[in-house]
Amino acid sequence: MSAVAVGSARRIAWRRRRQSFAGAWRQYRASTPGMIGLVVLVAFTLLALAAPLLADQAGLAAVNSTHNPVWASPADFAPLGTDHLGRDVWTQFVWGSRISLLVGLAATVLAIVIGSLVGVTAGFFGGRPGSVLMRITEWFLVIPFLPLALALAAVLGPSVGNIILVIGITSWPSTARLIRAQVLTVKERLYVDRSRALGATNGHLMARHILPSVSPLILANLTLTVPVAILSETTLSFLGLGDPSRPSWGKMLEDGFQAGALSQHAWWYYVPPGLGVMLVVLAFVLCGHALEEILDPRLREQRS
Repeated sequence: MSAVAVGSARRIAWRRRRQSFAGAWRQYRASTPGMIGLVVLVAFTLLALAAPLLADQAGLAAVNSTHNPVWASPADFAPLGTDHLGRDVWTQFVWGSRISLLVGLAATVLAIVIGSLVGVTAGFFGGRPGSVLMRITEWFLVIPFLPLALALAAVLGPSVGNIILVIGITSWPSTARLIRAQVLTVKERLYVDRSRALGATNGHLMARHILPSVSPLILANLTLTVPVAILSETTLSFLGLGDPSRPSWGKMLEDGFQAGALSQHAWWYYVPPGLGVMLVVLAFVLCGHALEEILDPRLREQRS
């Protein structure tokens, strides 16, 4: 095949991909819940990225807040008051958004990578390797998530990296089962059989046929796994297994509980992080459902 023909084929492929992306974006914009979720996510992402501009990181240390009143309400200390140590709640909220989003996204990527590798391998090759991988997956599924995560976090120690690792290695089994089921369907399709009959290797089949076919499912599952990871980080931090030196929304809730924010009626200390977690989780769920409807037309027909 000449270089001109190869270049022409690539341009055609890229044109089709751009058209497909443009069509998917038009469908996504038509989804009001999806657009609301996207706007909320963009807003919190910008908040996290602009943290150094919005709040001084030095305010996170209690030694730098001795001149501030304790348990000051937002009316007395704008914009979100202070905690029991005189630290600015706004500063903790802004910098805490960075850790919560980082842990949620990084742990989700780790879980999706592990789950996809296990699911594709088990579904495509089958046999003894697939059976062993699925038995391991089922072992993780039958163990309750929270006790396993608590045990791992306690053993590894409190740090952001360990929290990401704990959530990632305990959140992949559902993804693996989902991807395996899709791979079992895709590998039996006619175009895969034709490619195999023409001498295609397993690597070629996986790279050119299997992975492109399951990629939309992986993308949709990714957006629905992030909120679970964020809630998991919040839970582990609230239970005292988060990084004590790094602020997060879960750490704020844990500090507020330990300091008696409820008995002090200091709603400004626990409402902002709780509201932040709720909005981000809801936004990811809305985006995930919108993507599901685009990638699976049957869902769109059922809900219309």
